[in-house]
Amino acid sequence: MNPIQLVKDSIAKALIEASERAVRQGRLREPLAPGFEITPCREKAHGDFASNFAMQCAKAQGQAPRAVAQAVLDELDLTGTAVESAEIAGPGFVNFRVGHAYYENVVRLIDELGERYGRTEGGRGQKVMVEFISANPTGPMHMGNARGGAIGDSLASILDACGYDVTREFYVNDAGNQVDNLAKSLEARYLQLYLGEDAVAFPEEGYHGDDVRERAKEYAALHGDSLVDAPSQERREKLVEYGLQKNIENMQRDLGRYKIVFDRWFFESELHKSGYVKDTIDLLERRGHIYEKDGALWFRATDFGLEKDEVMKKSNGFYTYYAVDIAYHRNKFEARGFDRVIDVFGADHHGHTLRFRAGLEALGIDPGRLDFVLMQLVRLIQDGEVVRMSKRTGKAISLNDLLDDIPIDAARFFFNMRQADSQMDFDLDLAVKQSSDNPVYYVQYAHARICSILKNLAAEGIREKPAAEVDLSLLTTAEELDLIRLLGSYPEEIVIAARAYDPSRMTHYAMELSSAFHRFYNACRVKCDDSGLCAARLALCGATRQVLRNVLSLLKISAPELM
Repeated sequence: MNPIQLVKDSIAKALIEASERAVRQGRLREPLAPGFEITPCREKAHGDFASNFAMQCAKAQGQAPRAVAQAVLDELDLTGTAVESAEIAGPGFVNFRVGHAYYENVVRLIDELGERYGRTEGGRGQKVMVEFISANPTGPMHMGNARGGAIGDSLASILDACGYDVTREFYVNDAGNQVDNLAKSLEARYLQLYLGEDAVAFPEEGYHGDDVRERAKEYAALHGDSLVDAPSQERREKLVEYGLQKNIENMQRDLGRYKIVFDRWFFESELHKSGYVKDTIDLLERRGHIYEKDGALWFRATDFGLEKDEVMKKSNGFYTYYAVDIAYHRNKFEARGFDRVIDVFGADHHGHTLRFRAGLEALGIDPGRLDFVLMQLVRLIQDGEVVRMSKRTGKAISLNDLLDDIPIDAARFFFNMRQADSQMDFDLDLAVKQSSDNPVYYVQYAHARICSILKNLAAEGIREKPAAEVDLSLLTTAEELDLIRLLGSYPEEIVIAARAYDPSRMTHYAMELSSAFHRFYNACRVKCDDSGLCAARLALCGATRQVLRNVLSLLKISAPELM
């Protein structure tokens, strides 16, 4: 499944077996232990792979690294490894060069696996939750949610491709102060419809957005003035129930448009209704981490490295957000059995990383099972200027506004072009540009160009054959081998992206692969007099088309056949 890993594993096995023979020859004290590094070479002049095994064990062997390397190489049998040669370099590194069979195997493997090429099983079915976006259901989603959505969704796809059992989750804050403020806001707007704006004061902490007015008008259209004379508490409960439902439906609609579908929408109210928040605080108290002060319950957070203790339950009897968050994360690990949880948050949530892990440790849950991806801010740029307001609405630009203005493919690609912890400028003009300057257009054009090549040649009776029936040894130019080398690295790129929680590796890979294809196509005529070479180059085109389609599919970006 992973050509690079297969070669690395075969090299490691051959080196260990060679070291065992060297021990029998008396040239080494002990055989190599698994775990030494074998990595792809950054510079092609040095070879394809390099290992530090000799430098790592030189002290234990009582010899200089180059002497250890030579002892192993003298006994090395490369049969079945796809490696053609090995040589000592520098202070004791060993470089390996693959033979042509490796390149042929890559093209054949892609043809054999098709859309499954790139998928590996390193995750071994471990249960992983990726929680992302989790926007408050009190208004439209903003640019941070747009970036977090693209990153979180793509990361989940990458982990799935690595063999993890992945769940996408959206946490809905449908309780607490923000929901109370929404209820008060809806109540004021509803009453103003019947009593006039001057007769009903709008709460200072209320939400002034047009969406609140719309929810109030919608409810009035459905139920008339039925709540005007109702008790305030009843009126707020019914209005906020309606408002939350409509807001969440709108979120789901907008996210579906953005190609994001969550496996579960988890409601904060579930934790309260089930008694899970109280149960979590009681557990912390039994473990000796809670004390009472001024009528409130406090968590001994300083025992776990934090600067100050944290209130968990206020003197008025209400639980704090922190208490609810700790209960929610306990629910993820204990109640639902996730092996690992990844929270995708804005950079302003850095403090949560320490506070959440402290809470888990106090509960007896390994805090190392909780990871975070923290995103920096996004600036929208148009005509060289920062854009903050929608020209159409005059309000802050929402996710829906963005998707009205630019292609969805561009949004998902652009938001994944930078690592999450890097601030990014999103160029709105570039996102709609139909030229090679636009990165997503450039990648999609490469796919469409290959489709056009194959279609045009098929019309002339020159059709792509299964790679197993083609003489791929004819692919020998630097451009051909460079392209195949990149094709072979695709599964490894996914593995690295999963390990680093970094979907930007995939957009960079897609651009690099597209560039390599264009270089190949400009240097090598696909349609040529040599029918065997033509068939081999057609197979290479087909393999490239498949991998481009696979990486775009991983990012939920379309792979057009015509542009």
